[in-house]
Amino acid sequence: MKEIMKITNILCQALQQHSQDLLNATHLVSTIKSLIQKLRDDGWELLLASVTSFCGQHEVDIPDVNAHYTKTRGRYHHQDETLTTIEPHLRIDVFTIAINYQLQELNSRFCELTTDLLTLSSTLNPKEAFRSFKIGDICNLAENYYPQDFAKKEICLLKRQLQHYELNVTKHPDFQNMSTISELCRGLEISGKSKFYHLIDRLIRLVLTLPVSTATTERVFSAMKLLKTRFRN
Repeated sequence: MKEIMKITNILCQALQQHSQDLLNATHLVSTIKSLIQKLRDDGWELLLASVTSFCGQHEVDIPDVNAHYTKTRGRYHHQDETLTTIEPHLRIDVFTIAINYQLQELNSRFCELTTDLLTLSSTLNPKEAFRSFKIGDICNLAENYYPQDFAKKEICLLKRQLQHYELNVTKHPDFQNMSTISELCRGLEISGKSKFYHLIDRLIRLVLTLPVSTATTERVFSAMKLLKTRFRN
């Protein structure tokens, strides 16, 4: 639907940027869900008025939405007694279901687990002089989302490294003007600090694989479907 495309267009542009702000992108998803939900609840009358106006301007015949609705064909032959006219059929079976499908897609791609992961990952971002840096959130990120990459002893050591890191790296002039996690990773490697904070460096590299493990992989499989079709199999 055109209105949904307008709402989600800003999210598409944000996710396609080379340098992504994970925290703001996560907040953007929440606002888009709210806007789509509002469209679902209050958008039908506006859409009907817009369509009616368009048909009137271009001399297109407008069907009578108050006419009796009869389901002639389809998978289900049982007539829904609540859909006595065309208007509730269009509003419920077409308009509402289309929006519900879009909400379902957003919830599946940006579920609560994914949103929490992106929010915790943003604490490593050096943007605005490490404004989002929080030792507790970074430890939760490693413990809850990368348990196979960090042993229990390493989680304790990670916390101690972060205490030194907060005073040594986040306050260092060479790291004040960085705005992305990838710049931070390169800066730690060039300065040699990645050897002293090897657990933090490991976690940063794991976070950097997030865009590759989601969007890039999905694009690869989408392209593969063009060649590896059911008929070719």
